[in-house]
This record gives sequence, structure tokens and C-alpha cells, in this order.
Amino acid sequence: MSKTWVKNYNELNDFEKLKLVNDGLDIVEKLPMYQKYGFESINLKERNLLKWAGVNVQRPRDAGYFLMRVKIPSGIMNSDQARVLATIAKDYGRGILDLTTRQAFQFHWLTIETISMIMNILDKVQLQTIGSEGDCPRTITGNPLAGIDPDETLDTRELVQEVSDYFQGNREFSNLPRKFKLSISANVYNAGHAQINDLAFTPAAKNNRYGFHVHVGGGLSSQPHLAQKLNLFVLPDEVLKVTIAVATLFRDFGYRKNRGHARLKFLLADWGKAKFETELLKLTGPLERGGIDLTLGWNAGYFYGVHPQRQPGLNYVGLSVPLGRLSADDLLEVARCADKYGDGSLRTCLSKNLVLVNIPTENIEALLAETILKRFTPYPKPFVGYTVSCTGKEFCNLAFAETKEFASRLAQTLGKRVDLDTPLRIHVNGCPNSCGQLQIADIGLRATLETVKGRNAGKFELSIGGSLGMSAGFAATLQGAVPSGRVHQVLEDFISLYKTQRHFQESFHDFVSRVGSETFQELLNPYIEPLSKLACR
Repeated sequence: MSKTWVKNYNELNDFEKLKLVNDGLDIVEKLPMYQKYGFESINLKERNLLKWAGVNVQRPRDAGYFLMRVKIPSGIMNSDQARVLATIAKDYGRGILDLTTRQAFQFHWLTIETISMIMNILDKVQLQTIGSEGDCPRTITGNPLAGIDPDETLDTRELVQEVSDYFQGNREFSNLPRKFKLSISANVYNAGHAQINDLAFTPAAKNNRYGFHVHVGGGLSSQPHLAQKLNLFVLPDEVLKVTIAVATLFRDFGYRKNRGHARLKFLLADWGKAKFETELLKLTGPLERGGIDLTLGWNAGYFYGVHPQRQPGLNYVGLSVPLGRLSADDLLEVARCADKYGDGSLRTCLSKNLVLVNIPTENIEALLAETILKRFTPYPKPFVGYTVSCTGKEFCNLAFAETKEFASRLAQTLGKRVDLDTPLRIHVNGCPNSCGQLQIADIGLRATLETVKGRNAGKFELSIGGSLGMSAGFAATLQGAVPSGRVHQVLEDFISLYKTQRHFQESFHDFVSRVGSETFQELLNPYIEPLSKLACR
């Protein structure tokens, strides 16, 4: 491919210059050499290129361990794949796996000597890691209930697979300015989190036809942007064409000088929606103008409980996987249940949970009696079931704090001390990036770098009121940081205010919008004073 986007070599950042010489996909061909000669043989400059293989250096950087992400497009998988994932975790990853907020599975504790072997094992069950990280199109997320969902307008399974297959290992798009996140969903409750993706398709209708509206330029991290909806109506057979065009605009015009300013959202902000749409249509040819938006709300990616499918007599069962952490044995048990009570189908959710699907009604009672469903219950307690955490300091080199254990303790403490009849989504993040997606949480917690006598002080900043619902908006950031041991007390005060002053069926997001973040700031202020001044509780 002629790299037409290289207009001024001197304005490229150092990593862009490296990518000109070494396409990220080239690293896959070097894996056998690294396997033979070991971790020390990996050129320091090339370690970040391992991301194109779905592999990232695990904390601590020089210990020789890696995490690996496995793509599960739209979260759709089967029991054979689940058993392979579990076996890999047991044999090479110290017996643990994590679900991610992009419907993927993540291994830990892998060594460079095993990476190629694991990729080959995964390939035999049609699972891929290539493209799950790196400056390329990432895992396509979407509706985990595609094909069985009473709340979908179209079955998007084949469409997701078509787009995923096109970009898989495609060198035309393996060198983008930064990552490119896609979402395709026809669920009317925004199961694909459209507004936080670079490109997203959501259900729409026009002239008695179902299709999609197109959203571009979303993203989180330290500078979050909500995606903007273009004035376009796209039929299913036009989705791939539109996706290629948006990726091409990003590749050819996206910014490559500063990696912190390289996502599609920055190009869209500078161009404006009108110019972006004009340039898009130059590549796609004519497209219809917008139709009727069929989105009715946002389910935040949760599907707990037992629910009827579109298919008479069949049901799906949404399971809570606390903080997305499973053991290999856990996943083997879930796979066994999928086979015994259904047809072996299961799904992963953006909320880091699992769904068993195609379960005949007569099998539900026996399924619910299984021991694994006591641990991964379809009816979780409010806080345990709705708390999300990033990987944190346990494995991530960027994190300032350990997050999963903290989030677990917080959820359990709140569950014991607070009686709440409405789910409250709490997201915990260990660094300024947003793998924990705190900006879309009811309450977000972000670890800080504040130090005392050279040591991390163990504090969290708070944000409140995020939602991707009909009145979508990011959580408002409050001022000041709270010691980790006091976070549960702050949240108790916040929840008490919500319980006593909310309107009937008022969501936390709407409540924050009505009373204002200043009200919560006043509750927070006493906790951000020096510890010696805090009143005993």
C-alpha cells in the first residue's frame, strides 16, 4: 500500500516512524524467532508492536509475562471455544481469565515461548487475537443477543462477521493513527454502547425497511467525546462499504504527530460533522438521508435473569460474573451447562458478564439449580452485579492502584450497609485512561497519583451521573480525592441523598442532572480534608 497519508515525515511521532518500517502485522512473523530466543530477544522498540498480535507486556515490564486478548465479535461463541479458552488458561495462564468491556477474553501470565502455540490452538476453533490491540480496527462489539433478541430489529450476526472478516489481518488498515473501535447493534436499547465508539451503527427505519443510523467520533480516555450521529440511513448491505470509508478517512487524514491527539474523535471535532459527511460520501457514493431512530433507551449491557427469546419455547439466562474474573474451571462448568441444558451457545457482554442462550423452558429449573449458578447468579445483589473494574495494578503497567480487589471489597461493603432497590453502576479505573469506562457510570472512581512521603496515597477521584441513555452524557467530575478506605462512606452519603430525594422511578443520571453536581460536591468536601480533620463515624 502506498502510504499517501505521509505528508511530512518530520511531523510524524517516533512510533509512526517505526510503523513505516515495521507494519504491526509483521510482528506475527517474528513470533517463532522470539519463541526460540526468548523474551530478551525482543527489541525494546518493537515490544509495543506485539499489540497487533493481541499481546501486551504485563506488569512488571521486564518480568517476561504477557496478557493476550481474544476477539469474540459481538460476544457470540460456543462451548467448544469456551473449553479451549479454559484449557489455555489452565495450561499457560495460571488458571484465570478476564472478560473485557469489549466482549473479549483476556489471558494473563503468558510467556513469549507459548504465544505462537496458543494462537495456533485458538485458530483451530476460529478464534483470533490479531487485531484485538494495536493501531487497527479492533474487536467489533454489538448485541450479544443477536439472532435471539425480542428487542432487535435485525439479526446482525452475519453482518458483524462480514465486517470482522474484512478487516482481519488486512494490511490496508493495519497502520491507522490509533485504535479504531466499531460497534454494530440492532438492539433498541443500545446494547453496543454506540456513543463511545469511533464508528457505530444503531437501529433505524425508513420507508418500511430496517437499517442503521451511523455514529462517528466517540471515545473515552482522558478526553472523552460522545459520537455524533450523521444524517445517513444505511441498509445492511451498505454497512461494510461505510465502515471501509470511515476507516479510510481516519487512515488518510487522522493525526499522526501526537499519539495523545490521534483518535478519530479529534479529526471529527476539527472537521465538523458536515465536512466529515461530505468526505464520506465521496468514498461511498450516494447514501440515503437519515430515517427514524428506533433506539428506546440503554440497558448498559446487562441481561440478568431468565427471559424468553424470539424463538418460542427457548430462553436466555444472563449470568453475573463478578468483575469479569473467571477461573478455568468456572468457564469449563459454564460450557458444560451450555451443552447440557442448551445447544452449546453462549455470549459475552460489554458489562463483563455471560449469557447462556437457547435454553428450552423445561430445562430452566435444573439449570438454575447448578452449583456454578450460585457463584454466577442470574439474580445478583445490586452492588456486586453492577460494579465494573479495569485490570488495575495487578497486571497493567499504566495503573496507579490495584482495582479489582478494591472494587470487590467496595461492592460487598455497600451490599451489607446500604439497602437500594435500584441498580447503581459503579466503575473503578486505575489510571487516566478509561478501560473501566468510568465516564458512563452512575458513579466513577479514578485512582490518583497523589503521594505521601514518596508512596502512593491510595486515593480516588469521583465522577457522577454518566449515561448512554436517551439523554446521554458523561459523568461530571468532582473536585478532590478521597482515601480508598473512605470511599464507601462517601458513596453511602451519595446513595442516601438519592434515596431520600429522588422522584418516582428517577434514574441516578436524571437525579444528578436535576439536583446538580454541586450538591454532591458539598457531600464530598469533608472527606477530602486531611485525615486528622475527619470526624469519626
